[in-house]
Amino acid sequence: MTSTSVKNNFLPPGLVSNLQEVLLNRKGGEGGDQSKDADDSTEPSSSTSAADAVDDIDTSKPIILLTNGDGIDSPGLTFLAEALVSQGIYNVHVCAPQSDKSVSGHSVTIRETIAVNSAEINGATAYEVSGTPVDCVSLALSGALFSWSKPRLVISGINRGSSCGHHGFYSGVVAGAREALICGVPSLSISLNWKKDESQESDFKDAVAVSLPLINAVIRDIEKGDFPESCSLNVEIPTSPSSNKGFKLTKQSMWRSTPNWQAVSANRYPAGHFMSNQQSLGLQLAQLGRDASAAGAARRLTTQKKNVEIIESVGAAGKSDSARVKKYFRLEFLDKEQNDTDEDLDFRALENGFVSVTPLSLSPLMESEINKAASDWISSAFHQEQQ
Repeated sequence: MTSTSVKNNFLPPGLVSNLQEVLLNRKGGEGGDQSKDADDSTEPSSSTSAADAVDDIDTSKPIILLTNGDGIDSPGLTFLAEALVSQGIYNVHVCAPQSDKSVSGHSVTIRETIAVNSAEINGATAYEVSGTPVDCVSLALSGALFSWSKPRLVISGINRGSSCGHHGFYSGVVAGAREALICGVPSLSISLNWKKDESQESDFKDAVAVSLPLINAVIRDIEKGDFPESCSLNVEIPTSPSSNKGFKLTKQSMWRSTPNWQAVSANRYPAGHFMSNQQSLGLQLAQLGRDASAAGAARRLTTQKKNVEIIESVGAAGKSDSARVKKYFRLEFLDKEQNDTDEDLDFRALENGFVSVTPLSLSPLMESEINKAASDWISSAFHQEQQ
């Protein structure tokens, strides 16, 4: 299993070399180039930060990496981080998007520079990233941001809104956990089934309380080598977390809300208006194509929020603005009645008040094997908790 010990042979060779150089410079510098040191101090190197991080890590505690899809300021992430820190048995590190990326799917940022800023979460080492959840996990596990090799566990969440069924393919919180699995690190994605007229922020604290026994059991069995390999667990917590009926192993369903596209007036919804409110309203602008025949529709689906996309189709390049065709559309999602009565499906278990735990693997060929391993583990893990 993976180790959280901070040893040189677990770190990238380039980082090891930089750390050694920094430590030598710290010791001392008699006869050294003082002007060079002064210049270097104006622009702290990443290797210096990494050296500080090595000094600060308590290697006797397992490392947990947190990310999410809702953004670093979301209560689900904050309450979870603070609860894990308060237990005093983990090193908690956070690398999360600086804004809402809840429907970013498994997207990554290329050909653009990612900005990373330190963030304040009591007791945790935290950074906010101008990218997607997958960017956050990939960066964190690369060794470029944190000095450790790999965390014991990656947790993505707690998300505002369910990621059941086909929504999991669009979900940023599920994608963060999936990226960890791709990198060979066990992971959980956790979501709260948020209801607009029922839920309140304190429900996230209850969701954390529900999640902690599962998280502790996962860490314990990872260390013992008993946690099933090659799977990520997608955990869906019911709307009233404190009155849940217990954990239930479930299967991923084909549930999805119904997309409803409506043509809208450019006067009522001008493009500039949507751009200026993109972060707060969950709006996204897609300007598609240089040629009308090549223009298409970009879709990003969500289940928690009524995310909106504006689709602009333009005429062939070279035509005057008056000859261009521009249309605006607004996407909303409508609740859809589900006829499937299988009690073992994720959304059905959630509706019935259970905490749904769905194993997700990277290969459909392993699905039955992974489900069996996860079922055996859940039965064993919670049997031990009750003793």
